Amino acid sequence: MEKPGLIKGEIADYHYGEDGILYSYSKSTLRTVKNISENIALVKRITGNKIVPLLIYLSDSPVPDKETRRFSTEQLPNVYKAMAMVSKPGLSKLIMNILFRLKTPPIPMKSFTNDREAKAWLEQYV
Repeated sequence: MEKPGLIKGEIADYHYGEDGILYSYSKSTLRTVKNISENIALVKRITGNKIVPLLIYLSDSPVPDKETRRFSTEQLPNVYKAMAMVSKPGLSKLIMNILFRLKTPPIPMKSFTNDREAKAWLEQYV
């Protein structure tokens, strides 16, 4: 799924829309503290250090270790206002269960199977 004008990253490719939403095309890469840290730096460069709503197209990827999950959860509010996850049914629910098993997500998050609905929900956070 090659899209022109995408900014390439190790764990995802990005497009920052004129609508103020950051679009992320997730890759099937194992997340680590190192590549998540690098990805956060990339996102901050793309957005000019603004905290923005994220529409992420999820892909199947290996489950990260506990430290990576903790780090990722802590970092979310530093880069994103809200997150809409678009995936085939069940995938985003599985990811939410893995990441936020015992606590509420640190930012508003919602799962969708349709990107138009995801974008409409995110517009309140632009």
